[in-house]
Amino acid sequence: MKGLLAKKIGMTQLYNEEGRLEPITLLEAGPCSIIQIKNADKEGYCAVKLGFDTKKESRTNKPQKGIFKKSKSEPKKYVREIRIDDTTGYEVGKTIYADVFKEGDFVDITGISKGKGFQGGMKRWNWTAGKSGHGSMHHRRPGSIGASSFPSRVFRGQHMPGHLGSEKVTTQNLKVIRVSKDDNLIAVKGTVAGSRGSYLIVKAAKKKTAAKAEGNNQEQEKKE
Repeated sequence: MKGLLAKKIGMTQLYNEEGRLEPITLLEAGPCSIIQIKNADKEGYCAVKLGFDTKKESRTNKPQKGIFKKSKSEPKKYVREIRIDDTTGYEVGKTIYADVFKEGDFVDITGISKGKGFQGGMKRWNWTAGKSGHGSMHHRRPGSIGASSFPSRVFRGQHMPGHLGSEKVTTQNLKVIRVSKDDNLIAVKGTVAGSRGSYLIVKAAKKKTAAKAEGNNQEQEKKE
């Protein structure tokens, strides 16, 4: 498992080799500093704690200053752990750049979706509207949410109006189109959760790899 912390720059589009226009999301990926390494012997699991995007030391509390000082790194705004299979080759204070991924790789990207505030059931759960006649009295309302005699309560998980968005969302199997180590940029095909400037966690895809994708394409070509 390999991963990186990033920031969403925005979306654009590029022409692929076949001349088709593809939607692209640009990410400012790294450089990320390794702040701490966790081992299975001590913590019970293997992980690397990464820091991204430098912040002022005056905005860092004393415990955080001690952690960053120990890793010989500047204070970071965004700090997250990434689980790995083996900590061999990782060192505290080492910097990871965008070239940890290459073109053709597939990644899973985790971010916080845009918050949309309190919304009704039609927007939140895609309900169908009620009749539009004047006597309907049921245009956008929830309607009945449970029987009175039995079970005399509302079941847990009932779809209701409420807060929409601002949730942790992982988009899987996004293909890496471009990688620029000098500019700390990664371009991936498709959309990513979050607004411009929001922080993201980029990991190697669990379900899909470049080798699997190539094998599937070859099988498809044989069938055709």
